[in-house]
Parts: sequence; structure tokens; C-alpha cells
Amino acid sequence: MTVAEYLLPGWLTVLRARDPQTAVALTAGNSAEVAAAVLDGRADLGFVEGPDQPPGLASHQVSADRLTVVVAPGHRWDRRRSGITAAELAATPLVAREPGSGTRRYFEQALSARGDRDRVPPVAELSSTTAIKSAVAGGHRPGGPQLARGRAGARRGHAARGQGDRPRPEQEAARRLGAGRQLIGPAADLRTIAARGR
Repeated sequence: MTVAEYLLPGWLTVLRARDPQTAVALTAGNSAEVAAAVLDGRADLGFVEGPDQPPGLASHQVSADRLTVVVAPGHRWDRRRSGITAAELAATPLVAREPGSGTRRYFEQALSARGDRDRVPPVAELSSTTAIKSAVAGGHRPGGPQLARGRAGARRGHAARGQGDRPRPEQEAARRLGAGRQLIGPAADLRTIAARGR
């Protein structure tokens, strides 16, 4: 969903500007749902974020970003200079992405890499970055992780700051998926636009 919310709208605008006759439709889903759509032929091309290449699909990285934690103004982590440790994140019930989300997989892998495998359950699991930021801005617990690009427009939400040992992996924010079919027409054009980042 992060790719659908932050990257694809710009790519689709460029695609439409190149050929105003192109019909543009976007179906958003988490990484697992997008991979399934490409695999079973409902989609010619998919874009996901996540650490794993889905089995049976070819992929190519088209963007990278960092994970960040989003908190409401006044939260104890707001403007914190010392950083948020992996242990603190693992012990905090967060507003999180749903299972199947590539962003969630990056976060879980980052915590595991730092030895924090026993994570408390999320306080809520939401299916989009926008929903998480809205919940956090409304005063709920911290939300995370989000792609750093997701910080813009958080409606008074703030990204937690600091150095610490918090999980901040640079991740493949967008990965293009294909099922080995030859892409033609608008699907091929969109693949090219995404690869160029514009």
C-alpha cells in the first residue's frame, strides 16, 4: 500500500501525460496480495515493498527508503535525541501494518537481526500508511514502521528522531514484479517510468 500511496500516483501521472488516451486503473493491496495478482494473471505488473522476492516472480528494485516510527506531538519519543532502541520498539504495542505487508516484514526482520524476536502484539493492525498516520495523529500509540517518505503530511504527526540502535534498514521501498510475461503497451511504459523514478 505504501507504494500505491506515495510512488504510483506520480508514475501514473507521467504515464497518462505521455499518452492521454491511456486508461489508468490502480488496485492497491499489500505485498502478498499484489504478488498473488501477478502470479494468477489478474495483473501484468505489480509494485511491492518488502525484503523477500515472492516465489515464482521476477523482480527489480526501483526505489529505496528508510523505515521510521511516527508518533503524535507530545509523545515521549517526540523529538527525542537519544534514539529509540530496538528493545523499546519490540516492547511497545504499535499501530502496525497488517500481516502480508512488505513494510511490516522489513520491520520484523530488523528487530530479529538485533535479537528482539519476542515482540509484543500490535495495538492495531491497519492496511495503509495513511490509516496508521491518522490513528497516530489522533493520539493513539506510536505507529511504525513507515517508509521515511511517508512522514510528509502526517497531520501533526512527527517522525521519532535520534541515532540509537533503532531498526533503520535501508529497504527496497519499491520492487517491480513480473511473472515472466512479455510486457507491452502501458504496462511496459509504466515499468520504464518506475525504473527511472519518474
